[in-house]
Amino acid sequence: MKFLTIYLIIINIIAIIVTIHDKHAAVKGNWRVKENTLLLISALGGAPAMYLTMLLIRHKTQKPKFMLGIPLIFIAELIIIYLVLHYAYRIL
Repeated sequence: MKFLTIYLIIINIIAIIVTIHDKHAAVKGNWRVKENTLLLISALGGAPAMYLTMLLIRHKTQKPKFMLGIPLIFIAELIIIYLVLHYAYRIL
């Protein structure tokens, strides 16, 4: 459980950094982070921080792929975590 907590903290920090970098690059007209990379980081557990960061810095808020997709990814992750923990403790 400790490993999972540390992992989630790290991936959410990465999500914040990458999202802010992409916003900064968009403003400056520099190299951008691919949308698939942003969604992958979200799917790897960074969805909560990425979504909140996008709302706070107003980045990709007009794109349904992100404003609907990231919350749906987060909900799917919560369901998976619940099922894994539920069945893991049921077996023990």
